Amino acid sequence: MSTTNKYAAPALERGLDILEYLVSQEQPRSQTEIAIGIGRKPNDIYRVLVGLEARGYLLRDEHSGRYRLSFKLYNLSRSISPIDKMRQCALPYMEDLAVGIGQSCYLAMLYQSQTMIIVHARGHSPISLNISEGALFPTSASTAGKVLLANSKTKVRNMILQRDNTYTALAKPKQTALLAELDNIKDDGCLSAASPFIEGATDFAALIGVPEGEVIAALAISSLKSNWGSATPAEELREKVIATAQHITQQLGSL
Repeated sequence: MSTTNKYAAPALERGLDILEYLVSQEQPRSQTEIAIGIGRKPNDIYRVLVGLEARGYLLRDEHSGRYRLSFKLYNLSRSISPIDKMRQCALPYMEDLAVGIGQSCYLAMLYQSQTMIIVHARGHSPISLNISEGALFPTSASTAGKVLLANSKTKVRNMILQRDNTYTALAKPKQTALLAELDNIKDDGCLSAASPFIEGATDFAALIGVPEGEVIAALAISSLKSNWGSATPAEELREKVIATAQHITQQLGSL
């Protein structure tokens, strides 16, 4: 909950609490579940829910009465200049990469202390992994998120880690090990690792932008081992991801 101050707007705060709560939920939630999730009474949020639905921020299932987020917030976020610029610049290079390696690739940026997929370029291979645009992942656990954390400004990194439930749940030695890993990633500018979410997949992620820059992103692929066709060697995948990220960075600097 937000710290109370003399300019507090209770209805606005309830609306923001609801949106932030639903962003973190994989499944639609009922009015009662939302109220419990944000520490309110169901009657306290009824009008706010109705208002958010009327404005198109929430969708309500006619049968279950449960609420979920619409794509309105995501569409609004896409209109923000740095994100829009990143999308327009990166997509052509990402499509070339996806065709060249036969694997889908995606671009991630930080969003409310999580890692959001901003752009996705689909691979044309019969077998590849697709990660949806708008998907959110824990920053300290995801490969792209670690690249973003490693290259964020110190204050930003600390703020994100304080809000990251995956990180705060770690024992102190594991937290220390993760911080050391982030320092190594920053030195390398990239990360190759087994996917923390998909068994048998390997992630490759590289920085777009400059370390501690105002706007940074991570270009990544999640590669599955497959017996279909000739697989691109892991080292070649890594090099191509890094090269593409560098091309996008150069192009961004010339705009």
